[in-house]
Amino acid sequence: MGDLMEKYGTANRALAQVTWLRVGGPAQMFFQIPDLAALGEVLAALPEDLPVFPLGAGSNLIVRDGGLKAAVIKLGRGFMECHCADGLVTAGAALPDAMLARRAAEAGHDLTFLRTIPGTVGGALRMNAGCYGSYVSDVLVSAEVMHRDGRLEELPAEALGLVYRSSNLPADTIITKAQFRVPLGDPAALKARMQEQLAKRDATQPVKDRTAGSTFRNPSGHSSTGRADDSHDLKAWKLIQEAGMQGARIGGAQMSEKHANFLVNTGSASAADLEALGEAVRKKVYEKSGIQLEWEIMRIGEP
Repeated sequence: MGDLMEKYGTANRALAQVTWLRVGGPAQMFFQIPDLAALGEVLAALPEDLPVFPLGAGSNLIVRDGGLKAAVIKLGRGFMECHCADGLVTAGAALPDAMLARRAAEAGHDLTFLRTIPGTVGGALRMNAGCYGSYVSDVLVSAEVMHRDGRLEELPAEALGLVYRSSNLPADTIITKAQFRVPLGDPAALKARMQEQLAKRDATQPVKDRTAGSTFRNPSGHSSTGRADDSHDLKAWKLIQEAGMQGARIGGAQMSEKHANFLVNTGSASAADLEALGEAVRKKVYEKSGIQLEWEIMRIGEP
């Protein structure tokens, strides 16, 4: 293990350095993995009783201040491939969603719904990411994964159990690649659509602040395919507004004044501040509406 730590790893790496909210204590082990061979090598050498946590962009994550007793695996450039042909798009798990959308559009392949989603392809699969009425589950064909024991396997989309904002993948299974079947389109038209999406996002969301995207899931229904049922107007941001919690603060944490469902680190927040504010919002919303909001941001680690 010592040689692999020297090649790829760091002990007690502060996870605040690699998450969008810039909070979080250290990981017991942190590995930057360049390619598939290195990933298999590291997994095979890890102690069996040490949990494994795959980390994408850290864009939908609160790491608690006590850190994470685990081996954190972050995939590098060897997992950023992108190939488009005849309606099929193959993408590495470390490729940012926005970059995938742009590259696909240039080749006349429509993955425009991913353009404004923060994160990577691996995270998009694990959370069944969606926007503008489209979801990963609508277009996913298969995923290549590496299991905790080093086995590489290609799974059909239905094996991932994709539902609204979740999948059934074990926490220590690492997505390495994905294949999508997508509609074809005119590259110029796809580019124009993405520009419109960006303009809408920038007008309504606090993109210049330190956030992790939507804090809570919309409490609307959803189908077994992962498609949200928007037939009724139960939106998390609206419930937060009605509970009087837009702009609320605890320490350096604040619910955004621009979008009520965005939790912001104003610069001095601890993970404890952020989580405490989120729980205070959930309590107020429940008192006001009787609806229990569910976290969309993943929270991990020790207090």
